[in-house]
Amino acid sequence: MINFNVPPYVGKELDYIKEVVESRKICGDGVYTKKCQAIIEDYSKTNKCLLTTSGTDSLEMAALLANIKEGDEVIMPSYTFVSTANAFVLRGAKIVFVDIRPDTNNIDENLIEEAITEKTKAIVPVHYAGVGCEMDTIMDIAKRYNLKVIEDAAQGVMSFYKGKALGAIGDFGCYSFHETKNYSMGEGGAILINSNKDDVLRGEIIREKGTNRAQFFRGQIDKYTWMDAGSSFLPSELNAAYLYAQLEMKEVINNSRLESWNLYNEGLKDLQQKGLIELPFIPENCQHNAHMFYIKTENLDVRTNLISFLKENGVGAVFHYIPLHSAPAGSKYGRFYGEDKYTTKESERLVRLPMYYGLEKNQVEYIIDTIKKFYK
Repeated sequence: MINFNVPPYVGKELDYIKEVVESRKICGDGVYTKKCQAIIEDYSKTNKCLLTTSGTDSLEMAALLANIKEGDEVIMPSYTFVSTANAFVLRGAKIVFVDIRPDTNNIDENLIEEAITEKTKAIVPVHYAGVGCEMDTIMDIAKRYNLKVIEDAAQGVMSFYKGKALGAIGDFGCYSFHETKNYSMGEGGAILINSNKDDVLRGEIIREKGTNRAQFFRGQIDKYTWMDAGSSFLPSELNAAYLYAQLEMKEVINNSRLESWNLYNEGLKDLQQKGLIELPFIPENCQHNAHMFYIKTENLDVRTNLISFLKENGVGAVFHYIPLHSAPAGSKYGRFYGEDKYTTKESERLVRLPMYYGLEKNQVEYIIDTIKKFYK
């Protein structure tokens, strides 16, 4: 069986974890936490990176930093994971969903401005499959309406838009290091703070249960105390050690995934040319990270049959999100602005194929051949 996902492992993880255990410093913000943050700051050119316990917590921190309050509105696509919306629902905000682009599955930047009201406080672009949203347009809208931009870049580590790292373009960026992501610490994430020094300081406070503990450990104050609303968003040093081994080899992992992605793309082109499937679209100004390889079938019935056929032939393929606006909580906490022209339609056609570090060439070729057998 070719699994849909295999969590990344490069070989040094256990050595680094052992080092942490023997140091007797297993709580957060130790040597490996700082090493991970430094690597991310260096490659992304962001002001500050803070590791968190999950991508979800990164979004929740961003909602706090953006001062989202009861009655505010936040604009985002419906085609995303529940955490994107939950972070703002927990602050009392109303979610305003807008349609996606059918080519990238990202939020349609041309529909955002119409959805803005006097209650709108933030735009949350989701970089689907590690392919950047049209950030120039989104940042321009945000600037004109004085809105915060919070990038859900959970799938976007090592992806770029016009040479800028995803997550480092808006006011805040949110990464995920879940076991399904390109780089993993089991459960984990990071928030990138790109705005100002005040937000960096407040981010440290929010992450440390609302206290200025980080300043205390740096020797900047003689005692620490409760300063703001916050929570325990700081991950264990054991998790950070696991992640660091992969961040050290981020280019190796990235290149390996891209090789598999390109092999899929080339091997399935003839099916696209025959009009049987659609392949992913990468805009010229985007450099993606091969987080995902998906195809789009003609309709839901074909997708269901294809996934079953692949499973029968030893291939783990899956669909993805059920649009949030169609869920019970979606209608309770949000509304869809405009027409759902593409969100539901595209979600029902999409099939994700196995993609992970260490996926072998012969496995990709077998998957390609199996898909072609289905269409024969």
